[in-house]
Amino acid sequence: MAASPHSPNSSFRRLRGAHSPAEFAAMVRRAAREIGETVSCDARYIGRVESGEIRCPNYAYERVFLHMFPGRTLADLGFSPREAVRGRSAQRALPTAPVFTHLIPRSKESDVLRRAFMAGGSATVAAATLSLTLLGDSRRLPSRAGEAEADAVEDAVRQIRLLDDRHGADTLYRRAAQPLRTAYALLDAGATRQSTEDRLHAGAGELAVSVGWLAHDSGRFEDARSHYAEALATARVAGDAGLEAHAFSNMAFLARDCGRPRESVRAAQAGLRAARSLGSPRLLSLLALREAGGWSGLGDRRACEEALTRAHAEFARGARAADPEWMSFFGEAELESLESRCWAALGEHARAARHARRAADLQDPHFARNVALYTAELADDLARAGAPDEAAWAGGRVLDLLTEVRSTRIRSMLAGTARALVPHQRSPRVGAFLTRHAQA
Repeated sequence: MAASPHSPNSSFRRLRGAHSPAEFAAMVRRAAREIGETVSCDARYIGRVESGEIRCPNYAYERVFLHMFPGRTLADLGFSPREAVRGRSAQRALPTAPVFTHLIPRSKESDVLRRAFMAGGSATVAAATLSLTLLGDSRRLPSRAGEAEADAVEDAVRQIRLLDDRHGADTLYRRAAQPLRTAYALLDAGATRQSTEDRLHAGAGELAVSVGWLAHDSGRFEDARSHYAEALATARVAGDAGLEAHAFSNMAFLARDCGRPRESVRAAQAGLRAARSLGSPRLLSLLALREAGGWSGLGDRRACEEALTRAHAEFARGARAADPEWMSFFGEAELESLESRCWAALGEHARAARHARRAADLQDPHFARNVALYTAELADDLARAGAPDEAAWAGGRVLDLLTEVRSTRIRSMLAGTARALVPHQRSPRVGAFLTRHAQA
């Protein structure tokens, strides 16, 4: 029997069985990859389904769920008929918020286009990111924001994260600025309910972090700093500890990349204070790694190792339902990568290379940008550890990935590796890499 708008979806809960929400979310993501779909499923999404908040999944999730449970219908899974959720009355409401009609694709054709974009090359990226500029036109806002607008802002955050995971930030940053302006214009307009306003605050703050990250990854550090500060201010206004922890995490990361390690330590520690009551060991692990990165930049090996020990201990406690949705990138591969950066900053490049290699080997191929990043880290560590031929091989692999990924940060890292390999250019493998890098 289908779940009513406010009743728990007990059918779906039974299908999860003994798996935790986070474990089941991972199963959903694996099933999606099997059929060529891309979904940003996490423990929070599973909780929304089981609580009945999500009465009917979008088309991408529908295909994944029906693939996971062959022979069953959406009704068997506890969902309401699509027409009962998005029927004629819902369609009549769309003109009141035309700003988001491109943000929440509802048709199967839109899903096909989105999948084509995710699989496409750079030309497709350039064309498809046009949709991000069409998401928002702050001159055509509804008088008061409702649930549809809150959904739209949250979907914008997910869309940007998915595209960044696949393609990197360079082609996305300027396209994502308009949705962010629209989100804050909606906040200024006010909402029909306090619960909706709370969602808008959280969504706008997360969107500010996401756009800040796009600026960060594309080398626009001052823009990134401004967006992260905007997210932090939004978190403070809304009393949202989760958003505050996220903003501080990214601020710590940015400070490290800008050569301000002490600021990185302080931001990470502030994030830890905000996160302690949230019940997410994985979030505490990530923030401890951010702190370790700051300590390594200061050359304080003892403090760095202590923070790394805390990070591993928290990570070992496992995934929880309270883990934030934005942390879908944070698994063992990211932990290895962040530890690698610590050892590199402390001058232990051979040790750093071991961790970077594990990061690249462990990373889910869906996160193409991270695969490229971890491999670039490996190439740089190998070059500085006295293994030029191996570094050239890894650098060649990064060049392969950069046909799909657009990231100034990764290209800058690879340029540094190329400079480090110039003294070894007589090696055929190194020479071939340097020639190819110069051409690229």
